[in-house]
Amino acid sequence: MTEPLLSVLDLRVTFDTRRGPFEAVRGVSFDVGRERVGIVGESGSGKSMTGRAVLGLVRPPGRVEASRIVFDGTDLRGLPERRMRTIRGRRISMVMQDPRYSLNPVMRVERQIAEALRVHGRPSAAEIRRRSIDMLTEVQIRDPERVLAAYPHELSGGMGQRVMIAMMLVTEPELLIADEPTSALDVTVQLEVLRILDDLVRRRGMGLVFISHDLRLVSTFCDRVLVMYRGRIVEEIAAERLHQATHPYTQGLLNCLPRIGGGHGDLPVLERQAAWSEA
Repeated sequence: MTEPLLSVLDLRVTFDTRRGPFEAVRGVSFDVGRERVGIVGESGSGKSMTGRAVLGLVRPPGRVEASRIVFDGTDLRGLPERRMRTIRGRRISMVMQDPRYSLNPVMRVERQIAEALRVHGRPSAAEIRRRSIDMLTEVQIRDPERVLAAYPHELSGGMGQRVMIAMMLVTEPELLIADEPTSALDVTVQLEVLRILDDLVRRRGMGLVFISHDLRLVSTFCDRVLVMYRGRIVEEIAAERLHQATHPYTQGLLNCLPRIGGGHGDLPVLERQAAWSEA
């Protein structure tokens, strides 16, 4: 059996508050190979925090503990920050939710992509420009020279999201964590971004962790789905069988989705059970 690219066992993220410790992620375990793994759940379920914890992006007062966080044979737990920087951005990249808040508003696109390359090597200016243009072309930007010279506010939401994806992929990582990469986009642009991601993952043989709250989207785009509720994974299922989910929380989320031709009545309300969040 092929070893997973990323293996996480009993991951916990805790924040100290005035009312005592609060566990945002509670005992999460999963493996990711060179495949597309979706993590779904409502806001506050711990999806984004799980991705940040893997990359060592949880800062005090947050605390990360795990029995195992192994990436391609390297134990990421307690790895010195200098060593972690050789992995973060180069071998594992993360696309944040909204380019309006992730891109630096006072830096041109060319400088931001160049920064990603310079952090992980010493390419020449000509090499940086060539790779930047090639990467923007790969994410289906038709006029890469114009976009390189632009500031983020001069780009549309879909264009900004493609720039973010280009920045994260220009270093040719082996694993990409995409945190709600299409949530701020309209449907047509959303489908285009997903097509680009799918093509890049398949051609490069990358692993992808796709974080989303959109069950329909994940069921059509991913290979496997992890369903999170209050910091725990309550169900893991093949994406193509998501409609056959057995956990009542997953069933409740599916039942809350509006359906064309489903009538004009109110959507059902999810009835939560205390047992879902128990160990």
